[in-house]
Amino acid sequence: MLVFIDDSGDPGFNFEKGSTAFFVIACIIFSDDLEVERVGVSIKELKRALKFPDEVEFKFNKSSRKIREKFLKSVNGFDFKIRCLVIDKRIIKSDKLKNDKNSFYSYAIKSLLGNSGESILNAKIRIDGSGDRVFRRRFLTYLRKQLNTKQKKIIESCKLVDSKNNVLIQMVDMIAGSIKRSHDESKTDSLIYKNIFKKHIEDEWKFR
Repeated sequence: MLVFIDDSGDPGFNFEKGSTAFFVIACIIFSDDLEVERVGVSIKELKRALKFPDEVEFKFNKSSRKIREKFLKSVNGFDFKIRCLVIDKRIIKSDKLKNDKNSFYSYAIKSLLGNSGESILNAKIRIDGSGDRVFRRRFLTYLRKQLNTKQKKIIESCKLVDSKNNVLIQMVDMIAGSIKRSHDESKTDSLIYKNIFKKHIEDEWKFR
């Protein structure tokens, strides 16, 4: 099992200065390594068809409506599942989560993976991530301690990877962005993108 994770929005709570009201953590789940390879080839072929340089990333926030639709339609025919956590940050009461972005981010990913039922087990997990080495090491240790027990092992391996070099992380960026956009009723394209891939959504959990 291979799981790719990315987020949309920001983990800040300074709404007066532009922090987003919603934060979305999404994952795409594959049960077949070959399907992952097929999706990767499809995304690279789309990039060539669009005459994009190899180093260009697909990112929801930097893409036009046309590119978003083309991308999502190009991966929609493959076999994968989507699970996501949608957080309206305005209802968060914990001071620790409000004041520590790393804690908020870690808690959100732990919640997504830990509430997956039996959908994510013994998984190789790849998360879009950079940041300093100390946080990266603590973050991965935190996830393993929180999610792996004698009764159930969710994580087989977990790595933070650079989205520039991983088109599957780019895919989950596009999906997370689409799901976040679906919660913004002020946008005329709010539902267009999610409707393309909604058959793949196994769970869209709204944090309460």
